[in-house]
Amino acid sequence: MLPNPVTVTHRKLIIAQAAKRRLPAVYAYRFYVTSGGLASYGVDIFDLHRRAASYVDRILKGEKPGELPVQYADKFELVINLKTAKALNLDPPISLLARTDEVIE
Repeated sequence: MLPNPVTVTHRKLIIAQAAKRRLPAVYAYRFYVTSGGLASYGVDIFDLHRRAASYVDRILKGEKPGELPVQYADKFELVINLKTAKALNLDPPISLLARTDEVIE
């Protein structure tokens, strides 16, 4: 599921429809998983916000925005909801669970 304002706004409906149709879906942000989605893999948005705040701080201290280096996301997270996996009759392998950043039970 690609993130955009429509899918973020209607995420509970989308998650409910995926569950009703027994569709395993992977989302871009962890808040989909905490809302009942199966899994997410994407950038750590809290890390992006912290980094943006440091840019704001540097600009307020007088640095020119055009001279600041471009940064790219380098921190990604994998989150799995085991309750949703069990509801879909999925049994994630231990090797996958060992690589997750967070397992929600």
